[in-house]
Amino acid sequence: MSGDDNPKKKKRRTLSLVLSLVSFVILTIIAVTLISGGDSWFSRFTGFFTPRLPAALVSEFDFDIGRNRVFADIGGSIAAAGTLGVQVLDSGGRETFRDSFRMIQPAIIESGNLCISFDIGGTAVRVFSASQLIASVEASGSLVSASINKNGWFCIVTQEGGGSKGVVTVYNNLGIDIYEVSLGSGYILSAELSPDNHTLAILNLTDSSSRITFYHGITADKDEPDSVFDFPGGLIIDMWYTSNGNVLAVSTESLLLIDNNGADKTLRSFADKRLGGYVHNGGYITLHLYDYGVGYSSRLLTLVDDGTVLGEINIDREIISMSSRSGSLVILRSDGLTFFNEELDELPASEENLSAAGANRVLALNSGAALATSDNSAVIFTRGEGR
Repeated sequence: MSGDDNPKKKKRRTLSLVLSLVSFVILTIIAVTLISGGDSWFSRFTGFFTPRLPAALVSEFDFDIGRNRVFADIGGSIAAAGTLGVQVLDSGGRETFRDSFRMIQPAIIESGNLCISFDIGGTAVRVFSASQLIASVEASGSLVSASINKNGWFCIVTQEGGGSKGVVTVYNNLGIDIYEVSLGSGYILSAELSPDNHTLAILNLTDSSSRITFYHGITADKDEPDSVFDFPGGLIIDMWYTSNGNVLAVSTESLLLIDNNGADKTLRSFADKRLGGYVHNGGYITLHLYDYGVGYSSRLLTLVDDGTVLGEINIDREIISMSSRSGSLVILRSDGLTFFNEELDELPASEENLSAAGANRVLALNSGAALATSDNSAVIFTRGEGR
């Protein structure tokens, strides 16, 4: 048997690849992304940006919550998190909420007109509405990720003890911790709570696979999981619950649907492409898939939760950021900002040029508008009248 065919060496190569991607995966999942608020790992810097955005067909909002700002739509208002805390402005730009505290790498996620903001690598967690603080938590370990469901129940993932011990803590909508589970092996990336607050799903990396572990009836005193889904040799980078209680998972090569018993179905395979990014909001998923070639040649497609394709188009320019909301997809490219519907028909632009020079992130808003942001500006663009 040759050295290349040695199964032990193959296993070591696979393990080395998985472990080398751990740090990258954590950042891409959370740079909330989020990502943020669903704009998963699409925030990119593309050179030297001008300090301010143009003022055509726009309204500029003034946020003063420090650096590293990330944004979310919260019931028609705009929430921002930065190194100096969190802030909410209503549609007219008036402040409706503020909480001042220190963060180094802020993240923010919206769900059901609530936001959770947390400090990646730090300890601060805040849950709030457009007008009031719901919960304030100081984690005992370093924060890896957090999530919140439509009912206001939330999870935080921490690394504790200076090693690989991952801990998931579940809180109810009053901010009271009701369940905790520790995994002594592998590396926990994220945790999600089902829409009925009954099942906890935990995504972690093991020596040889990505794994999603399900715990049912989390208010009970239990230590053992109810079911496990293993993805040998593959890398799952994100997951979320659908409205019917299944889990959608994005790997580097496929989109998967997994039920709470660990049974899975591949909704879309893209092993022949390179995943450029994805967003999930507004009732559908958008995938950006690069061709393996020169330049920015790629394909954009939208799908519903059962894998049905809504739309598919070719893209030949760089996508800096994208975001979806209420049936509208907004894409920020190097040549400007473009609106699409869920079938990927380009929506008519106004006669004004929707240039967003200087922006490095976009957030789709409830009203069919979009917030384009840079290090120094946050500007709302609309599609104009009669759209």
